Amino acid sequence: MELYLKWLDKHEKAQGELSPVGLILCTEGSREQIELLEMHKDGIMVAEYWTELPPKKQLEKKIQSILTEAKERMERNKLLE
Repeated sequence: MELYLKWLDKHEKAQGELSPVGLILCTEGSREQIELLEMHKDGIMVAEYWTELPPKKQLEKKIQSILTEAKERMERNKLLE
């Protein structure tokens, strides 16, 4: 995907457009592995998708976990500035 995005950026991007972004959809993924690969630096984003919604309690727990991770990441980024 990185090669494809670089090709698009060089040959297809119109003046004034931002660089292209790639999106990888997967049923599950390790946040730690995704962060270590630093794919976001090349415009590659990874997203988890569900083919059906989990039970309400499980969904609430997942949303809370994502929110907690995001807050922690924001705090770490503040410390690095």
